[in-house]
Amino acid sequence: MARASRDVPAIADSALALQTLTLEPGMTATVGEPEDDVLIYVDAGGGMLSVGETAAPVRSGSAGLVLAGEGGLLQASERLEVVLMAVGPHVDRHAPMGARALEVSLDAAGDQQATGGRSFQILFDATNGSARATLFAGFVPPGKAPWHYHLYDEIVWVPEGPGRLHVGETIEELGPGSAFRLRPREVHIVENTSSDRELTIIGLFTPAGSPSAAYLTWRPRPSISSPDSSP
Repeated sequence: MARASRDVPAIADSALALQTLTLEPGMTATVGEPEDDVLIYVDAGGGMLSVGETAAPVRSGSAGLVLAGEGGLLQASERLEVVLMAVGPHVDRHAPMGARALEVSLDAAGDQQATGGRSFQILFDATNGSARATLFAGFVPPGKAPWHYHLYDEIVWVPEGPGRLHVGETIEELGPGSAFRLRPREVHIVENTSSDRELTIIGLFTPAGSPSAAYLTWRPRPSISSPDSSP
């Protein structure tokens, strides 16, 4: 049977939630909600995503979109591990800007730059059918970005790690399958604790927009007294 766990549950004042789903070869699962859009990220394996008469293959590194009320079907041709991210109806919508896509994949040549040496790729936004939220893959180089915040509401899933999440004085370790929520204007750092490879994160935020829309902040450093120069 399909195994699901809700990693970031819905809360009263956020339209976003996240759960993981594992399908063994030959299994199927319905995907979709009457009122929520569901965005899908495939972490491992392969299969098929269908909505009505339209179907597309999915594999590791690809993403899918099932809009509210559509009702989708996932079929696993091999062990399929996916992340399902729901976006509720009570959000500001972006005007549609392009044809609706069912499936997209990460493109090795498609990176865009963000703050602190980070780069990102947009998987779904208003240009290909997701008017409620933006789904992206972010790539964090070794080290830490500056303290910053966003104006959007966000949930984040970490495929591998290792990393750390800094929020105020709290530090949390990020390993494979870690997930967390960032509220608007919540000052934070996502740190890559590896010395030789990028940390990948999968993020979904609303209102839809650009992952590069970060606002830098600063934290005062301890004062250092200068040597006494009096005679």
